[in-house]
Amino acid sequence: MRIASGIARLVTAVLGIAVLWAHLLYSLGAPGGSALANFFSYFTMQSAIGAVVFWLIGGIATLWMPVEPGWLITGRMLVTGYQIVSGVVYSIIVAQGLAMGVSIQVPMTSQILHYWMPAYALIDWLIGPNHVRVRWRSLPLALVFPLVWGAFTMIRGATVGWYPYFFLDPYQVSGPLEFVGYSVAVLAFIVLVAAGLILASRFLPRQWPVKVSRRRDSRRQERLETAPRAVDDLVVVELGDGRRPLAPDQADQHG
Repeated sequence: MRIASGIARLVTAVLGIAVLWAHLLYSLGAPGGSALANFFSYFTMQSAIGAVVFWLIGGIATLWMPVEPGWLITGRMLVTGYQIVSGVVYSIIVAQGLAMGVSIQVPMTSQILHYWMPAYALIDWLIGPNHVRVRWRSLPLALVFPLVWGAFTMIRGATVGWYPYFFLDPYQVSGPLEFVGYSVAVLAFIVLVAAGLILASRFLPRQWPVKVSRRRDSRRQERLETAPRAVDDLVVVELGDGRRPLAPDQADQHG
C-alpha cells in the first residue's frame, strides 16, 4: 500500500506538471501581453503548483520514510484544501456564466486542473498511508496563503486593470459590501474545508506499522549464539579437588 501510494503521488505529480505546461501554452494564446503573468496569478494555478510540489515530496517520503514529518502532512492538508476550494469556486463561476447565457470554454487541461486533480488530492488524503492526526492549531495556517494572495491580487489588479475572478474586480461588483461578502464567504469556505480535512485525519487509520523482518533478526541472533568465543572467555573445568577452578597451566599438569 505504501509503495503503491508513493508511486501514485509521483506519477500524478509528473502528469500535473505536463497538464500545467499544456494549459500554459493554451493560455499564452490569449490576447494581451500579460498572459504569462496572468496565468500564474490564478489561485488555481498556484494551488496546483503547490500540490505538485507536495506530491513529489510526499511520494519520495512515502517510499523512503516510515513516517512523514509533521510539516509535510500539514502542507499536504493545505494544498488539498486549496485545490478543493478552487474546484468548487470554478464550478460555481461556470454554472453562473451558463445560467446567464455566457459562453465559457472549459478545455481538457482546465477540467483536469479544476476537477480531476482536486479529486485525486482528496482521495489521497482519505485513503493514503502514513496518516497522523493533524492538530487543530494548524487551522489558522489555511488563511495565510489566501490572504497574501488576495492582497497581492488587489494591488496588482489596481495597477494592470485585470483581476483573475469577477468578485475581486471593483467594476463587476455592486460595491464594497458585495466585495467583502464574497471575500468573507470564500475565506470561510477555505477554513471549513481545512477543518473537514483535519477532522478526517483524526478518524482515519493511524500510521501504517513498519514491518520488521523477524527472520533476519533470528538469523543474526543465531550467528551471535553460534559464533566461536575467544580462549580468554572460556571457563576451565574443575579437574582438581572440585573446590576452585584451575588455571590453564594447572589444567595441563592434571591432563
